[in-house]
Formats: sequence, structure tokens, C-alpha cells
Amino acid sequence: MPLMPLMPPPARPDAACTRRRLLLGASALLATLGDRTHAQAQAPSGVAAPALVLRDDDAALVPFNHRAGDDELADLKRRLAQTRWPEAETLPGWAQGVPLASMQALVRHWQGDASSGGYDWRRCEAAMAAWPQFKTRIDGLGVHFMHVRSRHPNALPIMLTHGWPSTFLLFQDVIGPLTDPVAHGGDAADAFDVVIPSLPGFGFSDRPGAAGWNAARTARAWAVLMARLGYGRYVAQGGDWGAFVTTAMAQQQATGLAAIHLNFAQTIPDRIPPKSRLTPDQTKAVAAWKAFRETGSAYLQVQATRPQTIGYALLDSPVALAAWIYDIYDSGSGRTGKPEQRIPLDRMLDEITLYWLSATGASSARLYQEQAKAGATTPAACRCRWA
Repeated sequence: MPLMPLMPPPARPDAACTRRRLLLGASALLATLGDRTHAQAQAPSGVAAPALVLRDDDAALVPFNHRAGDDELADLKRRLAQTRWPEAETLPGWAQGVPLASMQALVRHWQGDASSGGYDWRRCEAAMAAWPQFKTRIDGLGVHFMHVRSRHPNALPIMLTHGWPSTFLLFQDVIGPLTDPVAHGGDAADAFDVVIPSLPGFGFSDRPGAAGWNAARTARAWAVLMARLGYGRYVAQGGDWGAFVTTAMAQQQATGLAAIHLNFAQTIPDRIPPKSRLTPDQTKAVAAWKAFRETGSAYLQVQATRPQTIGYALLDSPVALAAWIYDIYDSGSGRTGKPEQRIPLDRMLDEITLYWLSATGASSARLYQEQAKAGATTPAACRCRWA
């Protein structure tokens, strides 16, 4: 099940990985998915996605910007200062979860004054304000998205979809290289117009008030969004839950979708062969999967079965929210016990603070249950040789 892609993207993509090569390889995957039966294409999760119900006022694209109130930030710091801490863990390291000392260090930085080196949410807001953002209603839900056009003509539109516990902030480092490859040592022919939506119940998208927003339904909404933006041909990319949504778009044969790229592609056989028949790489993969199921999947089980219950903690306590997400950062960055050595602490706190201010701890967790009920279609994987 989903673990987010945590490592930052390289500052400059490999020169050999051009837009043309991306399309050649990704188109092979799209063709594979598109060849499935019509019934599967219409309902990739095993459950038919509800038909979109659009109203006359749905098509409006409303410019959006967010600035948290001073009272909201003061309330956050008040709650952090009044945390009731548990006693220290009784086993070494992260065996029982985030160690007390690690969590207290994170909170000290989070509640510190920006003028003296503490965390500064206003810095993140200023960065967000530099990107064109909008909201539009699709299937009765307000969908937030960034839409950054390239200055280069004939740029290829690309939709990027995040997962949990990420938000649209996950892609902030690739916006520049994708929209302006020349400024990053690339070729203008490889430019993209970038569309980055927030999943339903995540970030600044609305929190669904009724069940049903699984990957298949979201995929249909994303196709509507790209059509609404006037794109008759585009590509899509996704990781974590974004890979599920992007796979569903391909299986539904979304109008205009030319190719997809996944960084959460996986194939796990129903029955794993005996160890004697596995290659060294397969043995390593099986061991990692076993370790995840036995010691790293508690968040998955809770969010897939009791999202409302965990939601009370995630909405009421910023420390509970931070610990819940910080633990995933550690597991997703190699279980070193020092995730901030791989991902800047302020970047992690940007995501955590956005979850707090948008009050999406419970609504984002519900996606696990929605997809579990639907029967999660594993993002497809294929091996393609560049032509």
C-alpha cells in the first residue's frame, strides 16, 4: 500500500530522458492498460465509479490564494505549548514509533520564533502565492489545483497527482524544470504546462461530505478538469495514491490522455515463490514487503478501518498529527531514525502544517477506506525499452 515518494527530485533531469522518450515508454504502458475489457476500463477498482453530475455553475475556474489568520497560527502554537507528553519509549530507537526526544525536538522547532531560526509558515505561504492556483467544482466537490503554464510554445500538458501524507507541495521542486527546461540546462522542446490538483479531502480541495471518492471517481474528475482547461492531449504522472488515480485514468481511457508515468508501479504475485527460486533482488524485495506488513503498516490498517477514530486525534492535536506523519517520513526515507537528514525539516513541517490548517487529517485518511472498499487496483508496472 502507498508510501509516498520522499526523496527530492534531482535539480537537473538526465539529458537522455527527453519528453519524446517519456512518451514512447509511457505510451506502451497506456496501451497495455487500454487493452483491458471495457467493463474493467469503466470500473478499474471493481466498483463502478459514480457518474459525474455537473451543474451549470461548475465550470468556473476561480483564482485561489490562501493566507492563514494570525489567530490560527497563534492557536497552533498554544496547542503545541500545552502538549501533554507521554513517558519515554521503553524500547530503543523507533521500535515503538517516534521516540520522545525526536518528537520534542521537532515541536521545539515548529513552535519556535521564525526570527530566531524557528519554523516559518509565512515563508511557505509566500512560495505558494507565486504559483497560479484555482478552485473549480467537479461532481459537486470544490477541487483545488495549481496551473503553471510554460513560456515555451507547444508545451505538453502534464497532470501530477500526489498521495498521502503529501500534498500538492510535493511537486514544488519540479515545477521550474518542467515548465522552463532551458533555465535548467534542458531543451525547450521538452517543456510542459503543469497541472497539480489536490486530491479530494487533501490540502485546499473540499472535504467530501459523503462516501464514494475513491481513485476511480477521482480519475474521472481529473479528466473533466483537463478538458475544462482546454487540453485535448496531455500526459499524467502519479506516485502513491496518485499512481492509483493515474492508473485509473488510463484504464478509463480518459479523453485526451496520451501516456502515463508512475513512480509507484508495483507487481506483487498472489503467491510468492520459494526463496530458492528468487533472484537476489527479488529476495530483497520480498524481505522489504514482509517487514512493511509486519512492522510498518499500522497506519494503513488504522486508516483503512477506523479513519474517523484516528481523525479525532489528527484534528485536535497538532503533535498527534505531526507524529503520525513524521513516522511515515522516517519509514519512507530508509528508516534511519533521522529523516531530516534526507528531507529538510522545514519541508516536512510545511506538509504537516498544511494538513493542520486545512483540517484534512480525517478526510485524507478516509481515502484508504474508500479504496479498500472499492478493491484497490494495484498500479500497473511494465518494462519498456526506449525506441
